[in-house]
Amino acid sequence: MTGPAETTGPAETTGPAETNGPAGTGGPGERESRRAANARKRLSRRPSRLGTAAGTAPGPDRAREPGAGFPALLQRVWQRARTAPDLRASLDILLGLDGHVPPQVQLRALSTTEEAALHALWGLTWREDTTTDATATATATADADTATGEEPVFVGELALATTGRIVLRGPAQGPLDRRHLVGGVLRVPWSLQAARAYHDRMSRAAARTAHTLADCRAWLERQGEKGRDELLEQAKEAALRTAPFVLYQEHRQYTNFREQNSLTGKTLWPGHPDCVLSSLQQLPLELWSDHDVQLVIGLTLLIRSAGAGRVEEANGTQLSIDHVAAMLERIRHSYNSVPGEPVAPAASHGVEDLKTLAEALGARRRQVIRQVPLYREIHGTLMHKVERIAADTDGVRRRDEELSRRLAARLPLAGTTLDELGHSAAADPAWLARPHGAHATGLEALVHESVTAVADVFAADFAMSRGMRSLPALIKALRAESWAEICGWDITHYFCCVVPRPQARAHFGDSVQAMADAAWAMSSRMQYNSWHFVPGNLPRHPAVVARDHFVPPTIPDIAFFSDQHHHGHVSNQVRFSIRSPQPVEVAGRTFNGFVDLRLLRCAGAPFTEPDLLAAHRASRFIARATTLAAELTLTGTPVEVTAFDAPWHWRTITAAHTPQGAPR
Repeated sequence: MTGPAETTGPAETTGPAETNGPAGTGGPGERESRRAANARKRLSRRPSRLGTAAGTAPGPDRAREPGAGFPALLQRVWQRARTAPDLRASLDILLGLDGHVPPQVQLRALSTTEEAALHALWGLTWREDTTTDATATATATADADTATGEEPVFVGELALATTGRIVLRGPAQGPLDRRHLVGGVLRVPWSLQAARAYHDRMSRAAARTAHTLADCRAWLERQGEKGRDELLEQAKEAALRTAPFVLYQEHRQYTNFREQNSLTGKTLWPGHPDCVLSSLQQLPLELWSDHDVQLVIGLTLLIRSAGAGRVEEANGTQLSIDHVAAMLERIRHSYNSVPGEPVAPAASHGVEDLKTLAEALGARRRQVIRQVPLYREIHGTLMHKVERIAADTDGVRRRDEELSRRLAARLPLAGTTLDELGHSAAADPAWLARPHGAHATGLEALVHESVTAVADVFAADFAMSRGMRSLPALIKALRAESWAEICGWDITHYFCCVVPRPQARAHFGDSVQAMADAAWAMSSRMQYNSWHFVPGNLPRHPAVVARDHFVPPTIPDIAFFSDQHHHGHVSNQVRFSIRSPQPVEVAGRTFNGFVDLRLLRCAGAPFTEPDLLAAHRASRFIARATTLAAELTLTGTPVEVTAFDAPWHWRTITAAHTPQGAPR
């Protein structure tokens, strides 16, 4: 649910530790003695070990599943490719990572030499102009050469890199570096025809690259030193405030992700000498590498088209001017399918023309998002994201009506759709502040019942929704413009209600206890996500700028195979997910991503677009209730959330999923 950006799903607890007392003991303003606080910190927060001393367990409660995670997936993919019946079948397996990513992502990750080799051998390319390409007809495949017995003029290599990219060795190149390969190599015979096609394509690629780089350098020169510094600061801020991304310039990798960091992010602070963008601020333009030139231009164009989140849509691909131009053109076609003033295509692939297109797309996007539902499709294996326009279907209404039927039976609301239930809540919101059933407030009941209904209707293994515990404390801080105070709140000032379905036990050794621990870990991670997003809605006060935060998400996403990189996703088997962030208005300020609704499946079929659209309606229903609760608080009826802490998850999950009379 990586999102990121936008983080893309629940996981293990990371970020600020829970230091303010068990959630549920009061709001952010509650004080406790230092002795009591220190004693509490020494106790485990894991639901199955509540009240015991932290750090005394003999070992991990659950070992990581063998074969889990990205390296293990790559080993399986390579084994399948190695044993495929022919080279073309091997290539298809590698391009799609055995069905885990769209092949187009891998095609766009190829370096210039690899792109030329793949086209010369098999006629494959991400480009759409191959009908006018002279080499398009010169694509005798390696398999065909082998079948006809033609003697190859060169034997190259095809392999899978540990980054997940396919790599090829073409004519006049040395052997691939085995240190960075998943397994061995597949030998690829080259015919004379293919070698000549490769040489021709490389010659034209070199000319195209030279022209592009000259244009890029001239454009950067026109910006002046101050203008270039502003572009670098913008790019650093985008890298710092968005989810992990991995980009390529030929064989060079640029990333803000984990130990390979070369850009500002979780590991490298702004200004760090290892950050490429920071180091460029000290160099005259003539000393910038060709790779760095295209990186800066590419990031600039992407950010102009939709903000920092657009960078993630280039994840796992080459950040070349041609690739960015192709991405912007695809987006242009998408936006032009929506009624309104169409965006004109770029006059050329020159930087100035592409900047004009990017800025036009940014303006058009603000109109499109008000007319049609936008969402992102996330391919977690390579963290690649694609912006889509959703189409409403009958399935959405059926899910909406089923959710509404269940909620109307459990809450004091009337209506047959979620919108009607929302209108019902707005007509008489006072009950949101009063006890309802087993819950301290109607808001708590609404959140819990909504999450429970969603888990059942969508056949999710887990469903969850997050928010802030004390709306009174937030409103008080907003009125006083106490931005530093808000930034100083830790994750216990936020909550997340996680509800598993009984079937989820099968993914945790059929153990209710292990399932409850996993739900708590997800809840804690989602509290961290709220902590991470809220400051992004505040003014750029020094305390806000200094505080680690992401740009708050504004559109939903649907993720496939997210159980690859994020340690928590791997451990808790977050394979398929939906995330629907929603804005909430508090004291006249709109907080994007203030609440969200998430669904996940550990196995089975992925979620669909109708699932996402219906979940987005349910998420909007929860957000509307939260806005109503904020309005109640403003008028003198404070609403706080005290449930959904570790004891609550243990109590509710074990009670709901343990047969009566059975030991817990």
